[in-house]
Amino acid sequence: MNAIRGTASGSAPVPLSVLDLATVGSGHTATEALRTSVDIAKLAESRGFYRYWVAEHHSMPGVASSSPAVILAHLAAHTERIRLGSGGVMLPNHAPLVIAEQFGTLEAFAPGRIDLGLGRAPGTDGGTAAALRRSDRLREGADDFPQQLAELTRFLDDDFPDGHPYSRIHAVPGPVQGPKGRPSVWLLGSSGFSARLAGSLGLPFAFAHHFSAQNTIPALDLYRESFRPSADLDAPYAVIGVSALATEDKKEARRQVLTGALSMLRLRTGNPGLIPTPEEAEAYEFNAMERDFVDSWLANVIHGTPDEVRTGLDDLTKRTGADELMITANAHGGGARLRSYELIADAYGLPVGAGGRG
Repeated sequence: MNAIRGTASGSAPVPLSVLDLATVGSGHTATEALRTSVDIAKLAESRGFYRYWVAEHHSMPGVASSSPAVILAHLAAHTERIRLGSGGVMLPNHAPLVIAEQFGTLEAFAPGRIDLGLGRAPGTDGGTAAALRRSDRLREGADDFPQQLAELTRFLDDDFPDGHPYSRIHAVPGPVQGPKGRPSVWLLGSSGFSARLAGSLGLPFAFAHHFSAQNTIPALDLYRESFRPSADLDAPYAVIGVSALATEDKKEARRQVLTGALSMLRLRTGNPGLIPTPEEAEAYEFNAMERDFVDSWLANVIHGTPDEVRTGLDDLTKRTGADELMITANAHGGGARLRSYELIADAYGLPVGAGGRG
């Protein structure tokens, strides 16, 4: 339970964490993006951010995070204390036993530091989902998610009842090898389905405010209303993912976040690519509909000077009652993302060399 609830550092009202998409900018490579992920994880640990999660996305040229378990294993080798996890693994894309084995392996690498955040979306388009799941699993939808989750949990706990077809199957590494212990299981969502399910199961919940801001408060209300205490958690615990970028200069912040907005516009219109440069984004001629989309998108990206970002994050915490903020910094270059986390840490007075509190 203590591994779920984070501890705030410095003058932050709630714990601060990092969500990494391992974004790949135009002119850069996936190798560079993943090296930046290591740098950010090290910085996050040294400055007292509580956790570091990576997301699962497929067939998107602008991200390098298709394999969270692989990335997390690498990050575990380069960190010592910060909690590491998936934000998330898309459960319908994988057999529950495979996830249990992967995250059991991570737990063996970094005992007591692993979070398994689970989502029910494919993390990609329909065609790619078909390639991931094969034809016999493509029909699986929201109705199957609770059953998949229950099966995964049984594998993690190694407690299928006698007579169950899987009662003699063990996810290894896992409890069958001792000592008992498993990753902390979370549900992720951008609507009410996972909010209600997380509440009814007594699990911690992470909401994707960064791309579904209009649903944040209704989903969190539903989670809290549905919550039932469990062996994992005695009271609701809600994290929200928020897009935020800090720079020393306000105009530069706007210039940087416009790259992410243009990238999202291209993704939503079926033309995904590498994250454009600030110069490319500034030169792009938006039509009226595109401008409306970009303005709407940027309205939910907290950006500006460190003090402005801090004010925006604090206001969001007050409005939502979030127990923890998970910050994602989307920009073209890794340097801008790394610097943003450093500036946010400075704005909250997070102590240098604090280390994560796994």
